[in-house]
Amino acid sequence: MKILDWYILKRFLVTYLFTIFVLIAVLLVIDLAEKIEDFNHPELTAWRIIREYYLNFIPHYASMLSPLMIFIGAVFVTAKMATHTEIVAMLSSGMSLGRILVPYIIGSTIAGIIVFFLHGWIVPNANKVRHNFEDNYVRDKFYFNERNVHLKIAPQIYAYLESYDNISHSGFRFTMERIDKLNLITKLESNRITWNEKAKKWTMEDYRLLNFKNGKQTITYGKKLDTLISMRPKDFESKHKYQERLTISELDEYIAQLKQRGAENVPTYELEKYQRIAYPFTMVILTVIGVIVAARKTRGGTGFQIAIGFILAFVYIFFVVISQTFAQQGGIPPYLAVWIPNVIFCGVGYWMFRQVPK
Repeated sequence: MKILDWYILKRFLVTYLFTIFVLIAVLLVIDLAEKIEDFNHPELTAWRIIREYYLNFIPHYASMLSPLMIFIGAVFVTAKMATHTEIVAMLSSGMSLGRILVPYIIGSTIAGIIVFFLHGWIVPNANKVRHNFEDNYVRDKFYFNERNVHLKIAPQIYAYLESYDNISHSGFRFTMERIDKLNLITKLESNRITWNEKAKKWTMEDYRLLNFKNGKQTITYGKKLDTLISMRPKDFESKHKYQERLTISELDEYIAQLKQRGAENVPTYELEKYQRIAYPFTMVILTVIGVIVAARKTRGGTGFQIAIGFILAFVYIFFVVISQTFAQQGGIPPYLAVWIPNVIFCGVGYWMFRQVPK
């Protein structure tokens, strides 16, 4: 890399980081104003609020907003350079716009890789602490109030609960059936099933076990039975933004579990997974578009280019929201929904690059 490349790269990354810093500072003030009454709790100290909430709040929003902030950073830096005729001087010296883009692509790639690891593993673990804090002190206490819950907990094994109390970790009118090729093999019924945290097992009370074999039925009764079931109390806890708390590997496991159980909200978690994978590519694409938008010197100064940058940013958000809506409603596969905005903007960027005077 030449001195000029380092000059552009440094200005670009510093501006990107400064933009993130300013926006996060604004979000912190807004969030504190909204939650100041919730923080007025006898158990909470200022240090605990900072440690458990805000230190985990910052990386979440910094990584989530990075694609748009790096786009705005590219627009701002390039527009400034264009205003000072630095871009004109580079082009006049024989450099092509493609060559000028090199340090921007390097910078956005570095930022994208960092954001990928942040958003894939570090931020989800931070979100576990942040959401746990919000569950305890900000949001209303969660009560599981669904009725007649059906779960596929293993191949050929299906469970049913008439109701569940997530405070006592107890289920009522529990039934577990094993079905093989539409034939009922066994059926276990219990009036009450309770989670034993120490043994990591479920304890059934007043159970009845029915076995069906060779056209005959046998029934076994009992007062108490400890059993292992592929079902945990966390399955009945609040799922508010649960996808944000899972690392990529945990997302894979949870998606497989949801598919096994025939859940309807699988696209929500698949979208989260594919978005994290697409983030680095999104940052590079938006950076290139940002540079092309701002590379021309205009009489109005940098304001016009920055305004165009914001308009394109909102158009990008519009495409993201529309494609995600179609994915959640089952119209298109989640992986395709995530890449549609990137493909469209990649085409837009290529067209804009072709239109720039060489």
